Amino acid sequence: MNMSLGTIKARIAQDQSDRRRFARLPIEVDAKMRELGASGVEAKVVNISERGFMAVADGRFEVGSRVWLMLPGRDRANAVVKWTAGDKIGAEFAEPISLEGLKTQASNSSPASS
Repeated sequence: MNMSLGTIKARIAQDQSDRRRFARLPIEVDAKMRELGASGVEAKVVNISERGFMAVADGRFEVGSRVWLMLPGRDRANAVVKWTAGDKIGAEFAEPISLEGLKTQASNSSPASS
C-alpha cells in the first residue's frame, strides 16, 4: 500500500472518531494527583473538560494507570492516563465532571489586560 503524506493527513482529518467532543477550558489550578494506592504529588491543571484534563505534574505516571485528581474545594475525580510527554499528562475522567466554578477560576487566572 503506497500512501503519500497528504493522503495520510486527509484520512486522519476524515476520522471523526478521535475528535474531542468536549471543549477544553484553559485554566491554571494547583491540584494534587496520585496513582491508586500511591502518595500524592503536586500538579498544575492547565486545561480541563467534562471528560478529561491536561496537567503538569511532579510525578511520573504510566499510560493506562488510574489516578485521582484532587482540585481545591471539590471531590476527587478518578481518571485514566491516556498520554504522557515529559512532565505533562493527559487523562480521561472515569465519569464526567461538572465545570461549575472552574470557569470562574479560569477567568481569575488569566492575565489582566493592560
